[in-house]
Amino acid sequence: MTSDHREPAADVGILVHPRTPRSLRVHAAVLAATSELLEEGGLPAVTVEAIASRSGVSTATIYKHWPCKTAVAAEAFGKTVAEATPVPETASAVDDLTEQVLTMSAFYAGPAGAVYVQLLAACAVEPRASSYFREFFLNRRRTAIEAVWERAQATGQVRPEIDAGTAMDVLFGPLVYRMLTGHLSLSEHHTRAFVDAALGGLLATPSADDERGRP
Repeated sequence: MTSDHREPAADVGILVHPRTPRSLRVHAAVLAATSELLEEGGLPAVTVEAIASRSGVSTATIYKHWPCKTAVAAEAFGKTVAEATPVPETASAVDDLTEQVLTMSAFYAGPAGAVYVQLLAACAVEPRASSYFREFFLNRRRTAIEAVWERAQATGQVRPEIDAGTAMDVLFGPLVYRMLTGHLSLSEHHTRAFVDAALGGLLATPSADDERGRP
């Protein structure tokens, strides 16, 4: 039995790895190799042995940095997504939100969408990896989008009482749902339709009742 099939342990959180120059090089080499494996064959192609062979880093060293292969994949995928889909920063925060949803949709319409679904499923049953998915993918994406939402609130473009977390779930949740169910495509047409519908309920525009109540 290979080291990839060790019995699951409790959620150990994020392992603290040494910060020496050599350690940082090792970390980067492992993430680069894992990104290549994910691109070539998705999560099934990622094993600790395959990562070690591709990166030149021993399996023992890999396990000093990560608790399991899915944790490595989650961190590598988070890095890939961040580099491929930077959050825009223009004069209009609402335009930036729209563009980011469209960019993410286009990205997930390709092979990355399948990898994302594979990681979701794997992390649901692998507690050692879930913290890596949250830290290196989910939390970092949400922090970046939160800044855009706060800009929109500061300029009065969106309703001030809606928190960033709720807004993000409304705007980006349909992407995940559609990837999981396949009931509609991630085409620009379909994505723009739900973004427009979502923002129509979030924008700071007077309601019909407000208009009727005015003198």
